[in-house]
Amino acid sequence: MGIFAKSSPNFETANIEYHVQPLSLDAFGEPLHPFPAITVSVCNLRPESRGTCHITANDYQLPPAIKPNYLSTEGDRMVAADSIRHARKLMATHRMADFSPDEIKPGPSVSSDADLARAAGDIATTIFHPVGTAKMGDDDKAVVDDHLKVHGIGGLRVVDASIMPTIVSGNTHAPVTMIAEKAADLIRGENESAGHSLS
Repeated sequence: MGIFAKSSPNFETANIEYHVQPLSLDAFGEPLHPFPAITVSVCNLRPESRGTCHITANDYQLPPAIKPNYLSTEGDRMVAADSIRHARKLMATHRMADFSPDEIKPGPSVSSDADLARAAGDIATTIFHPVGTAKMGDDDKAVVDDHLKVHGIGGLRVVDASIMPTIVSGNTHAPVTMIAEKAADLIRGENESAGHSLS
């Protein structure tokens, strides 16, 4: 189940998205817990924190150096703390009372802003929606132009979520499909103007 909500009244529109799963485990890939449970995950839709991704050598088989820098801004830490509080309110509603839910992580004793943000960092995982490592634009950090062509390298385009300068407020699949369709239109148009045909 998914829910869009505001982590606090300070936001005009929804800034968090719930992913509620009918399961419980220590980490993805680990065995399920032997008791009935749900996992209430909350995702910050407009994170301020910015990570880095750099090549480590001129060998494509070597992994890049990736530093996500999650929760590296005060704003993101506050959204994390408020999101846990918001999830607790959801679990304390009249509708949930019949199930008598007990909080396992981070645990009801964790309550201050700092402790909640720290707990969020301890239990959080990626939501598999990284963007921006090859952002589109014309500034000194941009990798591709508005035709998705890599600056300074002929014949090379990037067509995926990495070209987004900032993340969209929701799942990335539909926007990436749109980027791919736009790229196909651009390539087709360029080939047609050059007199080439695509088959």
